[in-house]
Amino acid sequence: MAEFSERLKELRRKNGVTQKALGMVIEVGPDSISVYESGKGYPEVRRLIIIAEFFNVSLDYLVGRTDNPEVNR
Repeated sequence: MAEFSERLKELRRKNGVTQKALGMVIEVGPDSISVYESGKGYPEVRRLIIIAEFFNVSLDYLVGRTDNPEVNR
């Protein structure tokens, strides 16, 4: 299974979203997105939730706990 940093970069690129655009969505600068994607830092929980909702994936998928991206509702 992929780690959060890999998963975030994959989702962002697959959906054609720039680091700047994603940063605007979760209210951080593009430098923070770069830090997350390099595995040198992690967003706080509320931002993880926003990212998962933005890409329509489960939190477990986003953080690498499963390879199933489906949101369980």
